[in-house]
Amino acid sequence: MDLKEVDALGPEVGAHWYYASKARAMRRFLGTSSGTRVLDVGAGSGFFSKHLLAHAGAQEAWCVDISYEAESEAREAGKVIRYLRAVEPVDADLVLLMDVLEHVDDDAGLLREYAAKVPAGGRFLVTVPAFQCLWSAHDTFLGHKRRYTLAQLERTVRSAGLEIEHSAYYFGLVLPIAAALRLAQRSHQQGQAPKSQMRAHHPLVNRILKSLCSMELPLLRFNRVGGLTIFCVARKP
Repeated sequence: MDLKEVDALGPEVGAHWYYASKARAMRRFLGTSSGTRVLDVGAGSGFFSKHLLAHAGAQEAWCVDISYEAESEAREAGKVIRYLRAVEPVDADLVLLMDVLEHVDDDAGLLREYAAKVPAGGRFLVTVPAFQCLWSAHDTFLGHKRRYTLAQLERTVRSAGLEIEHSAYYFGLVLPIAAALRLAQRSHQQGQAPKSQMRAHHPLVNRILKSLCSMELPLLRFNRVGGLTIFCVARKP
């Protein structure tokens, strides 16, 4: 999770429809083999690692992010979680890159770098924002380089030497809402400084959006049409 969005949402970030739904989709997409030792690249607050430690089978996690001022160690659900600025090769069986690749120039190179740090058989869960046509001031504010189509992400993952297990779009039911809002905002934000579009909603709105996203979960792996986010699970051969 980007630390800029933590600042925008505050301590209730886990209740926000977007992050609550994304965490549930992460677990659904990974299936029963969600991993016991997690390497979380570009982890920010460590939200997704913490979720796996608290709600899945993960037993320890390494969160890596160059934005950390110092390295530290904490506990989540009684399990060790380490916050590091860099990591040496580690015996992780799950590598998370949750909205990371869009921040770097060489996305395949970053994947190759971390594939070299984990044993063969390690799984990778990658998420990225979808569709360049949805580019907005929010992307600029977060320092994104690009948005992806499903085919583009799959090519990137394969070019890093990973084998794709499955990939799909998510947040498909809220895609029309988001697209309409972003088109409307473009006409009002000309010349303004980029800013985050992430904000807390009225509880009723938050609940409705969560419900829409929950409706997608049973068919999550089969959505190759469209959504706000792309999920991809791959494995190091």
